[in-house]
Amino acid sequence: MIERKRRKRSAETAEINVTPLLDIVFIMLIFFIVTTSFRKELGVDLDRPSNAPVQEQKRSEVIAVRIDAAGQIFVEDRLVHAGAIRANIVSGLARKPDATVVVIADRATDSGLMVRVIDQARVAGAGKVSVAASTP
Repeated sequence: MIERKRRKRSAETAEINVTPLLDIVFIMLIFFIVTTSFRKELGVDLDRPSNAPVQEQKRSEVIAVRIDAAGQIFVEDRLVHAGAIRANIVSGLARKPDATVVVIADRATDSGLMVRVIDQARVAGAGKVSVAASTP
């Protein structure tokens, strides 16, 4: 009789019910989807140069902002502090409303500084902001 019980137990197959596991996985998935915050990252839009012929603008239609390798900022050949960039560009745009702001950066310039200058030009109301590399 003891042998009969052993045979009966070995003949039965052990089954794992995965339905509660799937329920928990789907509940966790829904929780993570609902609690995730989707936000759009802010960035700077740069227009890449095309192969079209270059149209040169007159020097009077350009507000030149130059950044040298040491991090000094010059607006129309005047040395300015980083906090005064916006005010200088606003005054330049008041004199020349259709002017393009051209940021001329040295290759050794910190890219974060260049992005801050571009951002200040956009905040100042410049419709067109271009980036150029300084020639040695």
